[in-house]
Amino acid sequence: MTNQLTRPARPGRRADAVRNRAQILAAAEQLFTEQDPRTVTMDQIAKAAGVGRATLYRRFPCPASIAVALLDEHERLLQGQLAFGPAPLGPGAPAAERLAAFYSAATDLLERHLPLALGAGDGPARFTGAAYGHWRAHVRGLLAEAGVEDADTCADILLSPLAPDVYQHQRHTLGFSQERIVGALGRLARRVLTRTPMG
Repeated sequence: MTNQLTRPARPGRRADAVRNRAQILAAAEQLFTEQDPRTVTMDQIAKAAGVGRATLYRRFPCPASIAVALLDEHERLLQGQLAFGPAPLGPGAPAAERLAAFYSAATDLLERHLPLALGAGDGPARFTGAAYGHWRAHVRGLLAEAGVEDADTCADILLSPLAPDVYQHQRHTLGFSQERIVGALGRLARRVLTRTPMG
């Protein structure tokens, strides 16, 4: 006799949940692209996804949490490349070159998914995300490998140019190209980790 406490969820319910989640994520990503992500509301997302408010709130407490879920899928790919990909992004290159490669990859992620990054939240919320913790550990490790003093403090300083609002300001307010930003960050990486002149 099946114990009711351990009875698995019915396949139909599980399929509905998967479908609802996919609809919510797709609708939210479209809304984040069409308007300022920080102005998107849960009502808008529920309506666009064709689900009830209760269904939406059972899965996500706020629009930022939906943006985080979407962005997480893209960030996990970069995390895998940092750990297992070819050099210089992956292991095997000097620390300065790995940091420069990370800057390039991270700005590419921002370039392709800036609305999601902005929607996921700036300020204190940014520092509590799993991705920031992963990036911080990576940069801190590179700083320690290069023998940079006070790697803990420097890690956050070197990550600050990758804040979504900073990137948005440089790209869309000041009009800097992605190539210009990547070039400047690469020079910064080499200056800090190898103490070579910035040129």
